[in-house]
Amino acid sequence: MDAGFIIEHLGLTPLPFEGGYFRETYRSGETIARSCLPSRYRAEKRFSTAIYYLITPDTFSALHCVSSDELFHFYLGDTVIMLQLCPDGTGKTVVLGHDLERGQHPQCVVPGGTWQGLALDARETFALMGTTVAPAFDPEDFVLGKRTTLIEHYPQFADMIMKLTRE
Repeated sequence: MDAGFIIEHLGLTPLPFEGGYFRETYRSGETIARSCLPSRYRAEKRFSTAIYYLITPDTFSALHCVSSDELFHFYLGDTVIMLQLCPDGTGKTVVLGHDLERGQHPQCVVPGGTWQGLALDARETFALMGTTVAPAFDPEDFVLGKRTTLIEHYPQFADMIMKLTRE
């Protein structure tokens, strides 16, 4: 099995701005009223969304921020390194994969408002993941990171920021 097979079989398409390939697999039919949501949301939201997400050696998830919590699920493929940059100026890396004895995680939560980006650990073949976002993902809540601004705020992660940004 290779990335091309997975892209075709799951009907994935290129993900603009962020990078990689995706397909939305679920969008809740129910909504949460704006008055019941925190102030960071500008409109009512669906309860939840889910996607397939795939990266290859030629793609990566560029550093970005969304308003909602996002839960990553690692399905198959090669190990992934995720960078999370927190609003308080701290950050961490998380290794997504199946080798629990080597400290890898099959799931990972990215709290809303946290900058996140990821790439294959060793530029091997591919990694297939999924994400669940609640309240639902909305493009209005997406902010693509700018390299110089992120390095200014998180200088201790400058090397990874360089790898996970395009400008």
